Amino acid sequence: MEKKDFEAWLDNISITFLSLTDLQKNETLDHLISLSGAVQLRHLSNNLEILLKRDFLKLLPLELSFYLLKWLDPQTLLTCCLVSKQWNKVISACTEVWQTACKNLGWQIDDSVQDPLHWKKVYLKAILRMKQLKDHEAFETSSLIGHSARVYALYYKDGLLCTGSDDLSAKLWDVSTGQCIYGIQTHTCAAVKFDEQKLVTGSFDNTVACWEWSSGAKTQHFRGHTGAVFSVDYNDELDVLVSGSADFTVKVWALSTGTCLNTLTGHTEWVTKVVLQKCKVKSLMHSPGDHILLSADKYEIKIWPIGREINCKCLKTLSVSEDRSISLQPRLHFDGKYIVCSSALGLYQWDFASYDILRVIKPPDFLNVSLLGFGEIFALLFDNRYLYIMDLRTEKLISRWPLPEYRKSKRGSSFLAGEMSWLNGLNGQNDTGLVFATSMPDHSIHLVLWKEHV
Repeated sequence: MEKKDFEAWLDNISITFLSLTDLQKNETLDHLISLSGAVQLRHLSNNLEILLKRDFLKLLPLELSFYLLKWLDPQTLLTCCLVSKQWNKVISACTEVWQTACKNLGWQIDDSVQDPLHWKKVYLKAILRMKQLKDHEAFETSSLIGHSARVYALYYKDGLLCTGSDDLSAKLWDVSTGQCIYGIQTHTCAAVKFDEQKLVTGSFDNTVACWEWSSGAKTQHFRGHTGAVFSVDYNDELDVLVSGSADFTVKVWALSTGTCLNTLTGHTEWVTKVVLQKCKVKSLMHSPGDHILLSADKYEIKIWPIGREINCKCLKTLSVSEDRSISLQPRLHFDGKYIVCSSALGLYQWDFASYDILRVIKPPDFLNVSLLGFGEIFALLFDNRYLYIMDLRTEKLISRWPLPEYRKSKRGSSFLAGEMSWLNGLNGQNDTGLVFATSMPDHSIHLVLWKEHV
């Protein structure tokens, strides 16, 4: 057949073929295949492989490939990386895919880092850590031994743990090595807080004292409370120390001189927690940068302005039940934006700008958990048997770790959270160091620590 006649015939056949149903097309192809020889069948086989196994990641523009990849879950993407070198190259180059995968796991994302291989490595590290958490294998335990009587007061900062005991001593420990750095003679400690130079202690003898680590000398003694001092906080910049006591009062002191600047009244129960913090939000009552004092008792949280010691008035009183049928647990979180406290009904989160309750997080019915730490992504909780991690985005418990029979305390001072930055999102570096510490009946301190990355 001449080329011209063949082309006309092929055009006519093509038009007719396109008008057929799928079944008729299949029958036509079956018939043509049955008439084909070896040369035609080999030609058909070679072209079918190209048509059926078309590599869309290779053929599509990179932007379209990235758009399609965003719809796949990370585990599927990891499998796709094994298809070919080209697929691995394209998938590994998609920064947004791996950043999103990390975010979904609760990882902090620094958008300024645009290296896709970095984020892929972070994701691989992240899924390993999250699997360890799910399988209850992310932590390990250790003990600090050195006190000879009940350890009641604990405070943690920058890898160092301070312990105050009924043996009339306070010790400063390096958590990573378990070594005692300082040991000084004090009074009985109900609360401790420290920095590089000094230690501040609240005592069952109704006083507050300031000590120098290097010499063990008492540099200041704060007298005036008529009940045990259960909580202390201070700010060197303001030269202010605050203390909460069993005498139902909060006292504001000049840190350098020991002079009592004010006694804040209004509580009708033991003041078990005081927190001194800068405000980070604006409202009718305060502005960003203002120093705020929170004080908590069994039923109420009171908010006070600091820097107005004369005629200082309570800005607001928060509670979870007007008839005092529900008590607050003696743990309090305040970061300048939100106030969080736990009760038998669950975790209460208040917006500090409006003082409105943002949400109440109720744990499973069979659990009566208390608050240890609260962040943007995770919360650290505990009960008599376990340490728990909650994903605050889903309000589901994602991990737990068994706890020994630790020393119970109604006032909540004998246990505390360690490093807190990971509660705002893990990043591959902040899941190290101390997670939780508590005092034991044998006067040792039980530590829960992050396991090192494999």
